[in-house]
Amino acid sequence: MNTSNPNISDDQRNPGMSLDLEIIEHVTANRSAIERRASSYGARRSVKKQWQVAWLLRAITFIDLTTLSGDDSADRVRRLCAKAKNPVRRETLEALGAVNLPIRPGAVCVYHHFVETAVEALQGSSIPVAAVSTGFPSGLAPRDTKLMEIEASVKAGAKEIDIVIERHQVFSHDWQGLYQFIKECRDACGDAHLKTILGVGDLGTLKNVAKASQVAMMAGSDFIKTSTGKEASNATLPVSLTMVRMIRDYYERTGYKIGFKPAGGISDAKTALLYLIMMKEELGLEWLNPEMFRFGASSLLNDLERQLEHCATGYYSAGYEHPLV
Repeated sequence: MNTSNPNISDDQRNPGMSLDLEIIEHVTANRSAIERRASSYGARRSVKKQWQVAWLLRAITFIDLTTLSGDDSADRVRRLCAKAKNPVRRETLEALGAVNLPIRPGAVCVYHHFVETAVEALQGSSIPVAAVSTGFPSGLAPRDTKLMEIEASVKAGAKEIDIVIERHQVFSHDWQGLYQFIKECRDACGDAHLKTILGVGDLGTLKNVAKASQVAMMAGSDFIKTSTGKEASNATLPVSLTMVRMIRDYYERTGYKIGFKPAGGISDAKTALLYLIMMKEELGLEWLNPEMFRFGASSLLNDLERQLEHCATGYYSAGYEHPLV
């Protein structure tokens, strides 16, 4: 893949760029072509036998294991962290010859209130804590409150911050306002990585999704993320393909790699494999690592573990035998 800045190292963080309204103005999205391409992944590709095992194990390392419920508690967060440290039964890993592989989720994601609890529970594991912020899931808290929440989560030990945009700025094409907000959030994050949630189910069109993706990357986002998981419609392959192609465009123009996180509605291994195929075909294997790709889908781990157990034993276990918390 060509880049206009060949001297940029692969691990160099996206610094953002000045808002270029001419680029935003010329962004397009052909829905029929995008849907046709998205539908081709499952029809033309299959992963079987030992290769399926490898892809399922890798998929676990992309999960942001998450609890964002109104009835969250410290005990629930601790149980989730315990699952994060041991996501697959040891006997299953032994049967698959994978017991020595570093199979861990990409992060544990919680509300700010439970950041310290999660950091303490994960101590020594190298699994980072991510915190949702900025008035999640609506994004309509006062600006000062949003920035203070980010700073407080980083101070409490969060290494990643998932912010949510104000969708009305997209509807009104207030790209300058959206850019400035995300830039301020990036500044408040300091060294913590910024994942910007677009709330795609609320944005109406793929063109809006594409333009918002470009603005988020220009403002310095490390990741762009589809959804909060609370909208009526969350991650889909067409909307994800739209965002991934904006990532590719940004990389070809600037040389900086932006991560992608589909969230909401991805609950089974078959669907997860389609996303991995999409990432491989659209961006390449260099994007298939936890630094560049995540799933916002805790329930996915349950099915991945069941599929791995089937690969190991030939039998499917009941879902309740693999509780998350």
